[in-house]
Amino acid sequence: QAQLVESGGGLVQAGGSLRLSCAASGRIFSPAVMGWFRQAPGKGREFVAAIKWSGGSTYYADSVKGRFTISRDNAKNTVYLQMNSLKPEDTAVYYCALDRTLRVGVGESADEYDYWGQGTQVTVSS
Repeated sequence: QAQLVESGGGLVQAGGSLRLSCAASGRIFSPAVMGWFRQAPGKGREFVAAIKWSGGSTYYADSVKGRFTISRDNAKNTVYLQMNSLKPEDTAVYYCALDRTLRVGVGESADEYDYWGQGTQVTVSS
């Protein structure tokens, strides 16, 4: 069973930057996809970004494209989310997720993911 350990959340000013990390451990083989989702109070879980482990193809929600960058470190089984030009509307709990199954899609559906982190709070002040 895989476990995901997240770090890097916090409070930042609008326009600032933050880098989230998520390390996967356990008997998981190599992940097919790792992704980031977020959930604001009273809102559903929203896709943010995903990366295919083999080849490193990346996918982004339109709301973060050009501002956020997802990357991976294969040796560490770790995925990162570099967040720049942060806006108050980016405020949410951010979740790391891992999908073991190689799929045709881009990993936008939360139902596809097998393991989830506990979430880390990101708050962007005006």
